[in-house]
This record gives sequence, C-alpha cells and structure tokens, in this order.
Amino acid sequence: MTNGSQLEINTAGTQLRFQPGLLTGGVIEHDCSNSRNEENPHHVGWLVQGILPLAPFGKEALQVTFTNCVTDGLEHRDPSIDYWKKHMTILFQQFGIGLPDPNDFLADSPPAIHIRQRGGAPRGGGQVELYCPIVTELQSIDWADPGLIKRVRGTVVSTQLISSSTAARAAYAAKGVFHRLLPDVWIHTDAHTIKQHKCGPSPAVSILLTAESTTGVMLSAEACLGDQKQQREAPEELGQRAACALLEEIRRGGCIDTDLQATALLLMCLTPQDVSRVRVGTLSQYTIHCLRLYKELMGVEFKVQPDMDTKTVLLSCLGVGYRNNAKAST
Repeated sequence: MTNGSQLEINTAGTQLRFQPGLLTGGVIEHDCSNSRNEENPHHVGWLVQGILPLAPFGKEALQVTFTNCVTDGLEHRDPSIDYWKKHMTILFQQFGIGLPDPNDFLADSPPAIHIRQRGGAPRGGGQVELYCPIVTELQSIDWADPGLIKRVRGTVVSTQLISSSTAARAAYAAKGVFHRLLPDVWIHTDAHTIKQHKCGPSPAVSILLTAESTTGVMLSAEACLGDQKQQREAPEELGQRAACALLEEIRRGGCIDTDLQATALLLMCLTPQDVSRVRVGTLSQYTIHCLRLYKELMGVEFKVQPDMDTKTVLLSCLGVGYRNNAKAST
C-alpha cells in the first residue's frame, strides 16, 4: 500500500521506529497464511479495520485480495468481514467516498467487499476482495438522527458442518425473538462445504444481524460457533444470543454501533475544518482509548454532550482538513 516505508527494531527488540511512506494504493494480493498463528488466529476483519482509514487517500484506487484468510468462527476479538461488508459502503458514503454520480459515467465504483470463499478458524482458507476508490478530501458529517427501527435483516453462514440444518435452526431461533417486537424480519442461511461453494477445512457457524431504521441507520451484532468452548452450544442458543446482542445495541441507541465507533470518529478527525457530529450509544473502553490517541496524535479534541432523554452521547469535533495530494483536483 505504501512506497518508501521504513521499519527499524533495536537489537534488544524493545523499541520500534516506523517511518511511513507515500500511500500508493493499486492492486495488492496478501497471503494471510504467512502471518497467521493457528493457536491465536486473527480474523481478516482485523486487517480490514486497519486498512479502511488509509484506503481513500492513495494515489490509485485500492484493490486488495486476501487469500488463505479466516472469515468465520472468531468472536469477541475483531469485527467480522461480513460486518465490514455491511457497513463499509454506508460509512464511507457518509464521508463522500464513492458517492454515485448519475451525471458522470466515469465516476469510481462505490467501495465494496466481496467474499469469494469462506474459511473458518483456525486454519482459514478463505478469499476476500476489497475495493475502495480515492478522494481528494472527506466531507464533514451531521449524523444525529437515529430514527426508529423498522426491520431486521441477517445472515447465518456455516462452513464444513455435517448437518446443513444447523444454520436454519439458528436463524429460526433468532427470528422467534424479533417476531415478538416487529413483523419485518428476514434471516438468510448460507451453507458452505468443500464440494459446494468451496470453503476452508475448519468448521464454523457465524450469524450477523442488522437492524435498519427509518433514517437509514444500521446497527449490527454478531455471534459465532467456532471455539472449542462454544461448540457445545446448540444452534438455537446461538441464534438467541445474537438476537439479544442486537437488542442490546438497539437499547444503547445512536447512529453507529459499538464496533464502528472508533473508525467513524477517526474519519471525523480527517474531515475539512468544519464541525462534524455523530450520535452514539455507550462509549466502549476501546473508543475512549482511541479518543485519547486522536487528541495526542492529531490534536483533535471531541466535544462530548450526553443526552439524558435518549441515553445517548453526541460527539462533535473540528477536522484537521487532511487532503490527498496524490489525487488530482478537478
């Protein structure tokens, strides 16, 4: 992704010095098996989360292909690739990245993630493609109206399982929770085997649920069966656990869910020198730590306004006005 980056580690291995180079973008292929530890694997979403804030500021549009990666079966570590596939386009278009222009036939395609092959933890075997266009600068946002929840959508993905009904049982249990509250609920099942749809050798079940509001806000929660401790859990319990996690996100409120807070606030720091606002629910410890880092590195301090009526927090800041000088201005 860069040209001219330098990484130095001292002889004792206790200090690291990194000098970033220029963001070039372009076509990249990364083999995740070279850097994966099967005893403590990372989701490919972990890599995507670090790439996304850099992707719009390269010299060329970024096209990355991740091979032999883990796409399912890891929980409470990193947002899954299904999560980023659902939220990346919506988040980026809020900041003016990849907005459709009907009057420009040469406009860039919107940012997108395509999952070509599934791979459960720990041995992976998945393949994911990420595309992101470039921009000269971001747009400031005013994202303060969460609206009312009108429907729930979801997907249950299974890989390398003997019984193909496992995903259907988890989906049915999750729908049973939401049907007590609203009728518009649809959860899709997607079963993968080596013979059909191709997948990695490790078994896993993952469920992603998303609540959509009347103002276009999306709140998501996910759960999975992949770890040895969780494989004893019945599919019905998995579906109910994911449904309860989404209800908790809805209870917290806001326009972005917990996993998206840090990335959205970082993009707000890079916007032009104008005020950006976003309403969030309860701030996670990770987000609080990131806010301190943003203040230290970029000098951006957020104004925090608790709303006692909705039990949410309104965050606002003045961007640093970062510009992509590699992209020609028009």
